[in-house]
Amino acid sequence: MTLMKHLFAAGVLALATLAAPLSAQESTITEMTMGPEDAKVTIIEYASFTCPHCANFHNGPLKDLKSDYIDTGKIHFVYRDVYFDRFGLWASMVARCGGPEKFFGIADMLYAQQRDWAQGEPAAIADNLRRIGKLAGIEPDALEACLNDRDKAQALVAWYQENATAHDVNSTPTLIINEKKYGNMAYADLKAIIEEKLAQ
Repeated sequence: MTLMKHLFAAGVLALATLAAPLSAQESTITEMTMGPEDAKVTIIEYASFTCPHCANFHNGPLKDLKSDYIDTGKIHFVYRDVYFDRFGLWASMVARCGGPEKFFGIADMLYAQQRDWAQGEPAAIADNLRRIGKLAGIEPDALEACLNDRDKAQALVAWYQENATAHDVNSTPTLIINEKKYGNMAYADLKAIIEEKLAQ
């Protein structure tokens, strides 16, 4: 946990130069969600595309959560980015490039292939992300426009910092379940919390 918090702080400092003052830019950022907005339980996940624990959550528990609760209309799920480094930001910009309808599909690809694309020099990582974007059906010109959109990058970093501060997020994955903060956990434990919330 100490190392994770250190990495978190380092990531914030490294991205600080990108952050713009909160402004109308944030209104252009779309919340990436699944499930009905009026569900009894809302789960906000704070995660980073470069976080191995987040990859484990997305490749396992989230799939069960989706089939058991999101697809059945019992949960409104919100995904929010955390940026430890520029590579996580780049991945987010690729995932968002296809719009809300493609976001979670691209996110699945990014987490499933995390060990492959998140290694090496920055240029190699950028090329790996382009490859994933193209596999997801994003046209090359559109992909380049997304990756080079500095205004969007600034808005995303500012938005992330605002959200992370509001929910006191200092590690990933962090889950906010009906506005109560939880750390990473096994699916059985998460399911027990959800069932308790649904029964209230």
